[in-house]
Amino acid sequence: MRHTPLFDTHVELGARMVPFGNWEMPVQFGGILNEARAVRTNAGLFDVSHMGRVEIGGPDAAGLLNRVLSVDVTKVRRGRARYNVVCDLDGGIIDDCIVFRRVDDSFLLIPNAANTSPVLDWLRRWSSASHVDIVDVTENTAMIAIQGPEAQAMLQAITDADLATLRPFAAVNASILGVKAFVARTGYTGEAGFELIVPSESSRVIWLASVERGAAPCGLGARDVLRLEAGLALHGADIDTSTNPYEAGLERFVDADRDEYVAGPALRHLRDQAVGRKLTGIKMIGRGIARQGHTITDGHHAIGKVTSGGPSPTLDTNIGLGYVPTDVSVPGTTVFVDIRGRQVEAETTTIPFYSRRLNS
Repeated sequence: MRHTPLFDTHVELGARMVPFGNWEMPVQFGGILNEARAVRTNAGLFDVSHMGRVEIGGPDAAGLLNRVLSVDVTKVRRGRARYNVVCDLDGGIIDDCIVFRRVDDSFLLIPNAANTSPVLDWLRRWSSASHVDIVDVTENTAMIAIQGPEAQAMLQAITDADLATLRPFAAVNASILGVKAFVARTGYTGEAGFELIVPSESSRVIWLASVERGAAPCGLGARDVLRLEAGLALHGADIDTSTNPYEAGLERFVDADRDEYVAGPALRHLRDQAVGRKLTGIKMIGRGIARQGHTITDGHHAIGKVTSGGPSPTLDTNIGLGYVPTDVSVPGTTVFVDIRGRQVEAETTTIPFYSRRLNS
């Protein structure tokens, strides 16, 4: 079982630690729903050091990424980032990532924790080794996310970066408490927030300084609640190699028409076909909680599966995501979720369920 640089700090703070892939991670500190509410109303702190950090550099760095990623990295300016998917030759989703362009021939790719090795294997398969360097720096660094309406003020107190001028999906080199850091403005919660990549040995002081300024330590449980409210897909649950970007609603992050893009032929074929199913938001009407694996029905026959689900403390209702036939995905369509043999009424809805912009 692998540990992040902040493992001992979490234990000292009373976190409940659980296995997550090959990592032992905090699932909660002070209660999942309380932590989710803290992020929505103030600020929360997440250890996301288990996620991958892969540096790609050299004369063919952009060429390699354009063969592998769903976006054209030549259009990503220095200091900017793009969300993307990594697809196999059939158009299935190996992973969803964020790619940063640090300088002209230097990029940083952030895969999901369990998918770092598959993504590295896929990169190496399509690389020309003499013209590109692929370096996994996950073990040498820590990554901390601070999210919520007060996150900017809390972080600004300990960094020399001008956070007010840092746009969403932008990043900058900065100093945090005298420590060299890479500060990015992205997020996985529906709130404004930042990710901090720092040397492993400096992560504890930055974590504790943020807690002292009012950020609530949060675990994977709250992170899952928040990303579900924000309608963000989780790889391994809502998307995987059996799903493609078009049925998952990620088509705006796919440029399939590049000649060099290895998944392009499969994705163009999928794009030109009628999409038979779509990942759709589900709001429970009857009493019951939709959970991953529950069958979605039309009241009589199975029509899909819940891929993610649970209570929403922000919206005070039970919500979920699932794949249903395209005609059923129209918002407001009545469906049912089979919960231990009970057909519980629900309706399809648009996603996200929550965002700061929509709900402010």
